Amino acid sequence: MYSAVIDTLIESFEGLPGIGRKSAERIAFYILESMSGDEAEKMALSIVNAKKGVRFCEHCQNLTDASPCAICSSPKRDKSVICVVEGPEDVSAIENTHEYKGVYHVLHGALSPIDGIGPEDIRINELLVRLSDSTVKEVILATNPTVNGTATAVYISKLLSPFGVKVTRIAHGIPIGSDIEYADKVTIIKAMENRQIME
Repeated sequence: MYSAVIDTLIESFEGLPGIGRKSAERIAFYILESMSGDEAEKMALSIVNAKKGVRFCEHCQNLTDASPCAICSSPKRDKSVICVVEGPEDVSAIENTHEYKGVYHVLHGALSPIDGIGPEDIRINELLVRLSDSTVKEVILATNPTVNGTATAVYISKLLSPFGVKVTRIAHGIPIGSDIEYADKVTIIKAMENRQIME
């Protein structure tokens, strides 16, 4: 239907997560019709530079252009508390609250036996190395409340038991501003399990 060059461009966008054929076509045609040659070149260069310049932080495994990353190297962060998350986007979400003052550990995935993802495929060993010194007092497991995220949290919790650190799991339940009647059964169960004393 399109020339080979346009088809190749569409297919490259279609390969991205959450982008279907129609969205890939819209992006491709926006670049071809609305962006100047300089803008398109700048965008392409930013992708190439990011791929070349971004690496894993030597401590937390988050994506960074300087290692250690800004969070790990900040003297204002509490190095005794590590929040374990599945991906860099989770770090961003927690940082946007401006409440958490500890450091992070990014797994880059979750255990998923069906997909062939085992402990050696995510960055669990790097977490264990970080616990070899006695500065860490608490590990917060902030993996997603999915089957894979929960299985990952349980697995890590068992691995950490010999280290003598406090292991906690973020609470899950009814979102603020929503009605209980619209919550699913599992969400209500979790909300009841994670209830707190009123102060």
